[in-house]
Amino acid sequence: MGKVTGFMEYERIEEGYKPVPERLKHFKEFVIGLDDAQANKQAARCMDCGTPFCNSGCPVNNIIPDFNDMVYQGDWKAAIDTLHSTNNFPEFTGRICPAPCEAACTLNVNDEAVGIKSIEHAIIDRAWAEGWVLAQPSKFKTGKRVAVVGSGPAGMAAAQQLARVGHDVTLFEKNDRVGGLLRYGIPDFKMEKSHIDRRVDQLVKEGVTIRTSVLIGELPKGSKVTNWAKETISAAQLQKDFDAVLLTGGSEQSRDLPVPGRELEGVHFAMEFLPQQNKVNAGDKLKGQLRADGKHVIVIGGGDTGSDCVGTSNRHGAVSVTQFEVMPQPPVEENRPMTWPYWPIKLRTSSSHDEGCDREFAISTKEFIGEKGKLTGLKTVRVEWKEGKMVEVAGSEQVLKADLVLLAMGFVNPVATVLEAFGVDKDGRGNAKASTEFTGGYVTNVPKVFAAGDIRRGQSLVVWAIREGRQAARSVDEYLMGASDLPR
Repeated sequence: MGKVTGFMEYERIEEGYKPVPERLKHFKEFVIGLDDAQANKQAARCMDCGTPFCNSGCPVNNIIPDFNDMVYQGDWKAAIDTLHSTNNFPEFTGRICPAPCEAACTLNVNDEAVGIKSIEHAIIDRAWAEGWVLAQPSKFKTGKRVAVVGSGPAGMAAAQQLARVGHDVTLFEKNDRVGGLLRYGIPDFKMEKSHIDRRVDQLVKEGVTIRTSVLIGELPKGSKVTNWAKETISAAQLQKDFDAVLLTGGSEQSRDLPVPGRELEGVHFAMEFLPQQNKVNAGDKLKGQLRADGKHVIVIGGGDTGSDCVGTSNRHGAVSVTQFEVMPQPPVEENRPMTWPYWPIKLRTSSSHDEGCDREFAISTKEFIGEKGKLTGLKTVRVEWKEGKMVEVAGSEQVLKADLVLLAMGFVNPVATVLEAFGVDKDGRGNAKASTEFTGGYVTNVPKVFAAGDIRRGQSLVVWAIREGRQAARSVDEYLMGASDLPR
């Protein structure tokens, strides 16, 4: 695969970034992708390892050595055909996937992994530029109707797969635009929404009917979940009108921090903050947008959502941005022989961190402090782990100034009312209970109702959502037709 001695001759080439002062002025993408020569050398590093662990490290099982070799040989058309055979939307994963395939790369045992993600990015961008990404409408119709509820990557992938085998698919979305968290969670500077729009256009040309601003079931009163639905359809009506229903909603219930002062003005969930900016970027007019201009911002949560809040706050013009993580700081480098081929715990510094951010580890918030109902600061304490338990460090309490606190501690489960409307059983974490067995996979306890993506597995990666959407589509097709030619 690639060049037999390439891994010994060439070093890993990273994608570039535009300068920080330049990119902070806008919300557009700033990654500088590999050119053809760089992609060729990077693909040449793919060694003839015999057992490509990258394939199993990738949740959609991308055929990575093959498309690396095709890029090395200059056969870009074959590369995109191979990539599309396992991944409906490589422009999504090529931008925002953390690349577990690279952690599993055999070269990563004692060297720098092949830049698989950057090659994937280069392949799909080349494919769009060359006009190779075309609609693939089915040549026949089965007469079966399928409702897909939720238009994130799982729903989009499932809808596309089902439409391509001839089913009449309707994709329902409660928000005003398709994309789920890709649309209203991921900032535009990480992935511009034109990439979603192109795929939506492709879906429509393939026969998918898209209905936005439609809520299936009802949201509970006082729900914090962002919702722009203008129409409501009952679960019973959907079951009556369609031969199968696939639930592919997100895990939208944010983890809260119930400490004293939580009710103060200035304490918000990340998903109250990020979607608003995405709507403004799309040209919408918002009254009273939640912004970080001139504020001391503290982001509680050390993951990707927290990083997105950091980048957005800096673009707003925050005076300072600090990110909290309750866990201790991980090592800068993992013990590769110990962790490979699994995803390692190590210090990960994002492009948003490089733009300006103080990072605090092993710190916990005890209280939000305010005056006249408005946040002015928060009381913190240092923590350490002893015998598997988190304990406070005596005498380490301090008060930090804060005008805006963004809670980005992950998501605990999907909005329960959707599952309750259909009568779907839930697991111990509040997710839809559905097995992933290939025979009858993704089936819930309710006849002809399936579930896939974050609504089933909980908060996860875009690549896992695409995998589950594809596999659930096969299961739905088998249910409707008795057999399926769709890939697993």
